Amino acid sequence: MVEHCGPKTEGDYVRTLVLTDVNSGWTECLAMPVRNQTLIVEALNVTEATLPFKLLGIDTDNDSAFMNQTVFDHCKERGLEQTRSRPYKKNDQAWVEQKNGAILRRLVGYGRLSGLAATYALAELYSASRLYINFFQPSFKLKTKTRDGARVSKKYHPPATPCDRLLASPVVPGEVKAKLRKQFTELDPVRLLRDMRTAQQVLHEMVSRGPQDEPAEAASPADVSAFLAGLSSAWKSGEANPIRGRRRPVAPRWWRSRVDPFKHSWPVIEGWLIEKPSSTARELMDRLAAAVPEAYANKKQLRTLQRRIKAWRAQQLKELILGKLKKEASECALP
Repeated sequence: MVEHCGPKTEGDYVRTLVLTDVNSGWTECLAMPVRNQTLIVEALNVTEATLPFKLLGIDTDNDSAFMNQTVFDHCKERGLEQTRSRPYKKNDQAWVEQKNGAILRRLVGYGRLSGLAATYALAELYSASRLYINFFQPSFKLKTKTRDGARVSKKYHPPATPCDRLLASPVVPGEVKAKLRKQFTELDPVRLLRDMRTAQQVLHEMVSRGPQDEPAEAASPADVSAFLAGLSSAWKSGEANPIRGRRRPVAPRWWRSRVDPFKHSWPVIEGWLIEKPSSTARELMDRLAAAVPEAYANKKQLRTLQRRIKAWRAQQLKELILGKLKKEASECALP
């Protein structure tokens, strides 16, 4: 199953492509700098080469990033069965949606990431977390579900890691199981956890600073012994995870939740205000609609313009008062 996880708003934000196997719970996450169907095909190629089992098909939601000719041609060429969820049936994607909360949000948090540097840092986090989650993090899997009136009873299989479920599956070939056992013996969960914490610290700093265009230099992970010593006392100072430990943003929000409708026309509007400060927002909206009818003919942006003009006038008044006070203070200063 495939899901596009990321902000559902306009903007050049980093996205995460999540792939989850329904039977084993094996999960792969890939960082994507933009929402693009060609990149999705490339991500599928990379993931298919790293999966411990053969990819037979994909089931997606109805996002246009998946429902297009590029992805369709890729699935046809690779012999993959492509299906999609039913419209307005959110529970069709429950298997991958639960990973968005249980894995993605716990690893990355809710901060907005933008730029190539954030993409590289997120990819570093996913390269370590995929091994930790699939080999060392057990999860429950629903066995039965019965309903008696309003009461729902659920029974679960014993918790197991995705790797354990693959090893116990009679469908997985013996050579694949041998590779999984060999890879498991070569992994160190403490080192993986240390690498995850280091990558999370980098992401935490990026969210605080805002968007970065250039790739940042990767932080050097701490020594394993020092990392273990820190874990033994981390409970005294609170959450050791830098993402989950941050309850509130440490810096003002730098992103917009929607496109600025006056991004290009505000200098003109500001000139009109300077020319006639008593102009109302409705008068300026009518004037703007007459000047640029293709963008403002319906005048839906009136309320936004009213708030913008109110903030502009408050700023002008603030500068006027502060400027007068500074002038009086300089005149009263002793020579």
